[in-house]
Amino acid sequence: MLAILGFHVVGLVFELFKVHMGSWSYPEPALTKIGGVPLYSGFMYAAVGSYVVRSWRLLDLRLTGYRPLATAAVAALIYTNFLTHHWLPDIRLPLAAAMVAATWGVWVHYTVGATRHRMPLALSFVLIGFFLWVAENASTLMGAWQYPHQADAWAMVHPAKFGAWALLVTVAFTLVATWKVRRSPAAPATP
Repeated sequence: MLAILGFHVVGLVFELFKVHMGSWSYPEPALTKIGGVPLYSGFMYAAVGSYVVRSWRLLDLRLTGYRPLATAAVAALIYTNFLTHHWLPDIRLPLAAAMVAATWGVWVHYTVGATRHRMPLALSFVLIGFFLWVAENASTLMGAWQYPHQADAWAMVHPAKFGAWALLVTVAFTLVATWKVRRSPAAPATP
């Protein structure tokens, strides 16, 4: 529960900053807006964090080859870049390459039904990011929020946001993985 609350607070602060910088807006009136940001916006990030936390438990996630320090360092740079790209060069592509390098050879093992599976960790980030981007398109179509290019009429969310979601997932995953590894460092991975 505290993890989800933490994701909500971090997400709300992130939203306040990004709306202030003009990255997107919430044009509809609401009683629960703070600084132009409805309180539910933090729930989107909490939902991503909650998904990672629940998946860990429900799918019995285990990692092999995971390097927490390298992954955490790149995840911190990714989060920082989400904020600093307004003043400094946007280095998402090099950071995505750095995350692939940091997670190279890392496998996430998971259970669906009675069958144990595995996939490269970086691929899981890409897949989750893609489905978040699809959901974002549905949300902007329904008017939950809009990007500047959608002010006059709805248009598809730029595919670059797919990459942004994949990077955001790496940050959420790294936070949860750090917490999980510290709680049970001897948990063996099941191939």
